[in-house]
Amino acid sequence: MIVWINGAFGAGKTSTARELIDLIPNSTLFDPELTGGSLGALLPQKRLAEVSDYQDLPIWRRLVVDTAAALLAELGGVLVVPMTLLRQEYRDEIFGGLAARRIPVRHVLLAPDETILRERIANREEPDIPDAEQRVRQWAYEHIEPYLAALDWIGADAYVIDSSRLDPRQTARRIAEAVRSGAAAECEIVQTPEPTAETLAAGVLLFDEEDRVLLVDPTYKPGWEFPGGVVERGEAPARAGMREVAEELGLELAEVPRLLVVDWEPPRPPGFGGLRLLFDGGRLPGAEAGRVLLPGSELRGWRFVGEEEAAELLPPTRYERLRWALRARERGAVLNLEAGVPVG
Repeated sequence: MIVWINGAFGAGKTSTARELIDLIPNSTLFDPELTGGSLGALLPQKRLAEVSDYQDLPIWRRLVVDTAAALLAELGGVLVVPMTLLRQEYRDEIFGGLAARRIPVRHVLLAPDETILRERIANREEPDIPDAEQRVRQWAYEHIEPYLAALDWIGADAYVIDSSRLDPRQTARRIAEAVRSGAAAECEIVQTPEPTAETLAAGVLLFDEEDRVLLVDPTYKPGWEFPGGVVERGEAPARAGMREVAEELGLELAEVPRLLVVDWEPPRPPGFGGLRLLFDGGRLPGAEAGRVLLPGSELRGWRFVGEEEAAELLPPTRYERLRWALRARERGAVLNLEAGVPVG
């Protein structure tokens, strides 16, 4: 199990985590700051200069999951992780990766009043590092507004503790009790097992009366996606797409959808790739679109978008797949793609 302590920079996450490992039996402190620091020595400066925060590096997010899983495999018990996560898509990616490895996460938010938070930042000390105090304070101050903007989604996801009048030991006691009692419940995120070989996946394109395509926002991975999922053993791909539409959106398709594209996705370690199929599920009348239901643990939202907006929401490989699927739909044809490029 992981107890993930979230909160603004300066909220006291690390000092609370150090106290907490004394209160939860067989627990270990894992600070992903160390992972970020190691990337400074591992990655070329040119790559590091492309981001202002190491959390924006996909390798950091992967290493956090891999390191946490390796530590639990080695030590067992509980990992206590003090780390600020303000971008929901990063939370999705990290927690989803942990869920895929069957590692439950108890998400806790330390939420002192803003006035108290600013006082703590002002009094923070960084010994033995020249000019570090001012730089760290400035960084913390700059991230107060993003933290406040993220409070809605974090507060809905995490067990919230007002630590305004609590010292780290008292805060740790509150967390330990919440974990013991179940008040800090396991984070509800879908557990999608990591593939061990190439997979076959079926997506279904659904359209509104203006021919905009429906995209969904999964809670367990970054980026928007088409309704659909992995085809199960012995299942027909088109039927798998219909099943996923029913499970994800609560919509029963009356007819088997028509195939639009077959796209071979090459393996990109640690991913295995495989075949990705997109089907045409047809237009949804306005009344039917209004009946879309989202399972809270799997999808966060949905919307109909035009091709231009889809390019902004979808990862590049998925957008290319969609772009050619739309051309195939216009032509009444089926296209064969390799890595998003038509062949044959």
